[in-house]
Amino acid sequence: MITGASGYIGSWAVKDFLEKGYTVRACIRDKNNPDKVQHLLDLANETPGTLELWEADLLKEGSFDAAANGSAAIIHMASPFTLRFKDAQKDLINPALQGTKNVLNAANRSGTVKKVILTSSIVAVFGDNLEMKEKGLSEFTEDQFNTSSTLTHQPYAYSKVLAEKEAWKMAETQDQWKLVVMNPGFVMGPVLSQASDSESLQFMKDMLGGKYRTGGADLYFGFVDVRDAAKAHRLALENDQAQGRYILCSETKGFMDVAEIIRKKYGKQFKLPGMKTPTFLLYFMGWMFGLSLKYVYRNIGRPIKLNNSKSIQNLGITYIPFDKTIEDMVEKMISLKMI
Repeated sequence: MITGASGYIGSWAVKDFLEKGYTVRACIRDKNNPDKVQHLLDLANETPGTLELWEADLLKEGSFDAAANGSAAIIHMASPFTLRFKDAQKDLINPALQGTKNVLNAANRSGTVKKVILTSSIVAVFGDNLEMKEKGLSEFTEDQFNTSSTLTHQPYAYSKVLAEKEAWKMAETQDQWKLVVMNPGFVMGPVLSQASDSESLQFMKDMLGGKYRTGGADLYFGFVDVRDAAKAHRLALENDQAQGRYILCSETKGFMDVAEIIRKKYGKQFKLPGMKTPTFLLYFMGWMFGLSLKYVYRNIGRPIKLNNSKSIQNLGITYIPFDKTIEDMVEKMISLKMI
């Protein structure tokens, strides 16, 4: 059973499992919406696995029970990833936290689920880049938990850490299923559905569309290819030794590194940022890009390092190079006329 199966990462997870011959119960909100399901049906026709479509709602208690009953494992990917929201509690916290409770309660009631792979995020490990310095770390590992995010500062990150901690709490109260958590960095790469509304795609649309043409922030992320993020869930499911959390990250790069990769391949085709915006300017202009003064201070100009060795050694991941991730993403968006 895969929740959020029509999403950006979820679609690739469905593809990966189907290619390996699994029977996949894809949970989506509306299985009659062709924009959300047609690409999944196409994947099923091209692969040896079997696809089943099930309707479920993160906020509806018991709506995952039917799909969980008879499933051997659950891949829980459904959770809002958006920086465009009106009410953080309603739009981010409630779906992430209540959705996790509903899915894990379905696992408890199923009598058949033996393993749950939860898609958390690197932002459940840390909320602000400054935390690495504040905690005296040379790198972030799976041992850290985000302690800086709140409902008013980095609410998306706050929703992810709340949901993950709740999952670990619930896992400890039962002995039917084992919990393994994926903590992917900023997920990028080609999309499988033109209807995807992922924040990753919006980031790339803004980059290519000229939103940052006057300058890019000196901001650093840990990136991972969407194909690797999806594959990691299957590897964790199939590996009996998989346990705990896994940071999924190919490379740590800056905002301007993304622009340079695109410029190298496409030249002047897109209105890319040509220089870094001086950090001091963002204290005055950051609000134009939705950046608070606190965010600028705690993140801009502060490099980070993520330790991905556990995912490589324990899951056997060979990460797709970052350049290829970005190039494949742009090529796909061009082919689908998304830009």
